[in-house]
Amino acid sequence: MTGVTVRLEGLVKHFGRVQALKGIDLTLTPGELVAFLGPSGCGKTTTLLLIAGIYKATAGQIFFDDRRIDHLHPRDRDIGMVFQSYALYPHLTMFENIAFPLRLQRVPKAEVKRKVEQTAELLGISEQLLRRPALVSGGQQQRAALARALVKEPRVLLLDEPLSNLDALIRLSARAEIRRLQKELGITSILVTHDQSEALAMADRVAVFSVGEVEQFATPEELYKAPATTFVAGFVGFPPMNLFEGRFNGAFEAKGLKIPLSPGHPGGKGYLGIRPEDIRFDGEIAARVLLVEVLGKDSLLTLEAAGHILKAMSLEGMQVAIGDELLLNFPVEKLHLFDAEGKRIQRQAS
Repeated sequence: MTGVTVRLEGLVKHFGRVQALKGIDLTLTPGELVAFLGPSGCGKTTTLLLIAGIYKATAGQIFFDDRRIDHLHPRDRDIGMVFQSYALYPHLTMFENIAFPLRLQRVPKAEVKRKVEQTAELLGISEQLLRRPALVSGGQQQRAALARALVKEPRVLLLDEPLSNLDALIRLSARAEIRRLQKELGITSILVTHDQSEALAMADRVAVFSVGEVEQFATPEELYKAPATTFVAGFVGFPPMNLFEGRFNGAFEAKGLKIPLSPGHPGGKGYLGIRPEDIRFDGEIAARVLLVEVLGKDSLLTLEAAGHILKAMSLEGMQVAIGDELLLNFPVEKLHLFDAEGKRIQRQAS
């Protein structure tokens, strides 16, 4: 299998009077795994289904390399797809489920057997091939669904929340296995998920969707370090970034809070953000502890400062109890600034 360039140009989709997509422009490089990340109803699954051919675009074009494919029937697009429900036929064995797309293509029987056994071995389910789906685990069903998508050697692999039905521990191992397999095969892949940890762990780049638009298309590191909008800042990262609405006026002022800034920032209304893990406890901003959530060696603190509720991560070895008074420091080099429309302003230099 070899990866292809996937290009989306001006994709628009209407469902009656509802505009689900407002003009999506994205380019995926060959062999890349891209995650479509966002909350329910943001357009990520609609975009995937347009690529699959299950939906027809209201406007826009889809290309695989230089070949336009949005007018083609789904079976002619050379894609493999793994659904959230796995969609395995309960009356067929695992072997027959995996072989199903090859049977439709009328591949010779001996070739079907070779390809199914080869793909099953790659995914570690060779010993389950004679069983029906109900007699194997959820993780093995997920592998069978992936094998069925890969066995016909598609040019593009589409993954529609394939891990959401798995237990937490199995999900961790499954996402590592899918990523390993995808890199080994070099197949261009798209993963739809609402789970940011899944997207950030698996993807080369992530497209963050919000209300039919792409807010930012970047690497996981870029999304974390330089979110383009307040939406991305609040959606990517756990715990989410603390965001304050206020005014830039020599410092940042927000209803009782005054946070120093380095020189050169713009004036006017806007937002200031700081991630919980970047807050220090050697400053002058008085805060009271409302809640302590133990997460292992660290604790997540819910704090109240001048009427604002915010989150901070305790330092290792720090003893904190509900009701304690702390003095917070927002290091200037860790601040994220956004204008009144929620668009990123150049981060302040230290």
